[in-house]
Amino acid sequence: MLDHIQKAADYIRSKSDLKFNTGIILGSGLGNFGEEINIQIELDYEEIPHFPVSTVEGHSGKLIIGNLEGSPVIALQGRFHYYEGYSLQETTFPVRVFKALGVENLLLSNASGGLDPAQKIGDLMVLTDHLHLFPDNPLRGENYDELGPRFPDMSEPYSKKLIEKAKEIDEQHELNLHFGVYAGTPGPTYETPAEYNYFRIIGADAVGMSTTAETIVAIHSGMKVFAVSVISDLGVEGQIVEISHEEVQEVAAKAGPKLSLLFKEMLKFLNK
Repeated sequence: MLDHIQKAADYIRSKSDLKFNTGIILGSGLGNFGEEINIQIELDYEEIPHFPVSTVEGHSGKLIIGNLEGSPVIALQGRFHYYEGYSLQETTFPVRVFKALGVENLLLSNASGGLDPAQKIGDLMVLTDHLHLFPDNPLRGENYDELGPRFPDMSEPYSKKLIEKAKEIDEQHELNLHFGVYAGTPGPTYETPAEYNYFRIIGADAVGMSTTAETIVAIHSGMKVFAVSVISDLGVEGQIVEISHEEVQEVAAKAGPKLSLLFKEMLKFLNK
């Protein structure tokens, strides 16, 4: 693993001399945010050594390096999922590469089903905590001390400092943000009504098929994490309707400008 991480990082470094401390991973339908970046270099995942390849519509499969609001960033347009057949170690490999490239702050986004009756389709929810409900953990197996401790503390999976900054940004720009707990599940099926109810009972405010493993690896690596869910459908009793991946992408794309504003303001704060 250490060799694979190094080879991927060395390849990316050979293409760009930008120094960045923030990495971004964009979820379903949110790839258009990449167009906000003043791109220096764009790499297809296939050309990066040992990188997985995204197979899901709405995940374009490109790594972007450039500047956003005057701040250098590295971003993934599309992530990798457990349901595609990858292990959690493989889905989180880019996070390891980000760390090897000097990334200290990780901004994550996803599309998810809302469980809080106060939420509406198209709203944004800032993650304050999560429930990792996958049948595996990305840290299972041999631990490499160079990457992080054997038993990482998870008492603050999402940076409290960045959550507080999001509240300030919300007040200033009236984004109508929600704040809550995200449940990460294996997928690829959307939830049954009983499952939505179960997730709500155990403390979740939104549910999706990603993010938690990336957060675990980022914390293991010593990063600060900030994550946002676009509420693309509702798992609230009486409001559950048939949903498709195309509809999820459409909702996420419409919420893109709000997410873009939030991330831009967060980057300004991180690069002060």
